[in-house]
Amino acid sequence: MSSDDFAAVLPFAAPPEERARLLLLAIRRIAAHGLNDAHAAHACFTGFGLSYRRPLILLRALMAEISRASARKIMVAPCCCPRMTRDEAVLLRAIATAPHDRFEAHGALEDLLGTPLCLGALTSAEALGEAVTERAD
Repeated sequence: MSSDDFAAVLPFAAPPEERARLLLLAIRRIAAHGLNDAHAAHACFTGFGLSYRRPLILLRALMAEISRASARKIMVAPCCCPRMTRDEAVLLRAIATAPHDRFEAHGALEDLLGTPLCLGALTSAEALGEAVTERAD
């Protein structure tokens, strides 16, 4: 595979913020290994400390809702990849913007899921975005 092929499949660099990278890892683990993946739970525990349960449960809820509501396949890179797919970038942007700009986040989720029926994913992304930005214990 040439570097142009990689650039087409993985057009975005991984986020520089620690919590966003942690969230990306957990998203990839859950997408590949299911909602109860122990590595995703451990990543949340090490990243969020004793307050890890709320972000982990909200991430699981978001991933379940995305799986239920999506009208298209969502591309996720392997866990060790230092770059992101377009779909991962859109999902992280939706999570980051949902707490303060629901309209932008809804548009991103509509684009990601291929359906306008994504209010469940929007509310999950909003709650997760708030949980991720809270201070750790």
